[in-house]
Amino acid sequence: MGSILNVFKVPELRKRILYTLGMLAVYRIGVFVTAPGVDRELMREYVNQGGSTGGGGLLGMFNFFSGGALENFSVLALGIMPYITSSIIMQVMAAVVPALERLQKEGGKGREKINQYTRYGTMLIATVQAILLSKYVMGITVKGSSVVNPEWAASFGGYGFTLLIVVTLCTGTAFLMWLGERITERGVGNGISLIITAGIIAGLPGAIVTTVQGFNEGLYQAHELAILAVMMLLVIFAIVFVERGLRKIPVHYAKRMIEGKQYGGDSAPMPLKVNTAGVIPPIFASSMLMFPATAASVVDHPWMLAVRDALLPGSWIYLVVFVAMIIFFAFFYTSMTINPVEMADNLKKFGGFVPGIRPGRETAEYIDYVLTRITTAGSVYLAAVCVMPMVIQEFMSNQVPFYFGGTGLLIAVGVALDTVSQIEGYLIEHNYEGFSGESGVRVRGRARNGAPPIIG
Repeated sequence: MGSILNVFKVPELRKRILYTLGMLAVYRIGVFVTAPGVDRELMREYVNQGGSTGGGGLLGMFNFFSGGALENFSVLALGIMPYITSSIIMQVMAAVVPALERLQKEGGKGREKINQYTRYGTMLIATVQAILLSKYVMGITVKGSSVVNPEWAASFGGYGFTLLIVVTLCTGTAFLMWLGERITERGVGNGISLIITAGIIAGLPGAIVTTVQGFNEGLYQAHELAILAVMMLLVIFAIVFVERGLRKIPVHYAKRMIEGKQYGGDSAPMPLKVNTAGVIPPIFASSMLMFPATAASVVDHPWMLAVRDALLPGSWIYLVVFVAMIIFFAFFYTSMTINPVEMADNLKKFGGFVPGIRPGRETAEYIDYVLTRITTAGSVYLAAVCVMPMVIQEFMSNQVPFYFGGTGLLIAVGVALDTVSQIEGYLIEHNYEGFSGESGVRVRGRARNGAPPIIG
């Protein structure tokens, strides 16, 4: 409790936290602003009715990542997923297009240019998704009533409603993108991740109420819910354990004399996270799987419908593709974040070396070897956590909920850990004891021993 109270003793940190909470509150209000011409109650009933043709599969996943905005057909119905998809495309292109690779290495200006291209790509993807979603929602009927007001649907031969929805949803996505960037800049934590997490957490109270009601009505057995509760706690423990896990490579620094003062001569570990990519792989994988399924749901063709059914959450094809994409993005994002060659060069520049390993190329190969091993373990852990709820459903009643496992729990806990780490950094910087019990005085005292900074 003392550490929590310390958060509000730092003026800058207090302002950042309040700013973050304020922006997230604005986001949650926007979730309930319904787009013109759509019946919110009918749309909510359709999304929540379940089944392969309703909201239990594809639309349920869309609604999950949009924080419930889709069931209200809110102005924020597309959520932040178009931005994430655009970011994936830009990162892949930066790895294969020399011009973008040079921009990435130019520093702040280059990254700003890439961010600008990412925003343009976001608007393009959002436009396509909004067109598909408007066409899809115009064909939805619930109990004989159309979700879209017939007069709106018929305006300008149907094109008027489509244009209105495209403008509305693209504006909502642009607003969310701006909101996330402002949180990252002026608040605490990663704004985009916090927006997704806020939507997930906002759905938990309703999920708890639904579960209790189902238990009272006899839909769920007590032992099944007890098993799910234990599994939830075990998953939280596993996520915290792995996300905090580090592989520390020992590094020794040679003694150097600079302006008559001796530096180095000490040893400091080079920490490598077991899961360097964090929650990015499951978010990327989910985003990539939703886009083709959306297109397949709109195009009325037998083979496109087969694609839609194959990519519905819970099918074995979906599980295989989902796991493969999580592992791929874990390695891809790690390779984009950590460059063993640059790390080896930095170590050599500061006079550091790994015992028993020659500086330079052999050090880079050793770092790459270690990084590959821990990333393999990290990617398998990510895939296991994300698909576990779907596997559990096969051995238990299909009606048993698992709201608190899988991708949602991974994102919520992972983003919470990252945000707490950033808050702890502010506390330590201002000489307050952090959540881990480490004080700023000790950290600064450790930095005065003349050892070069830890690389990586």
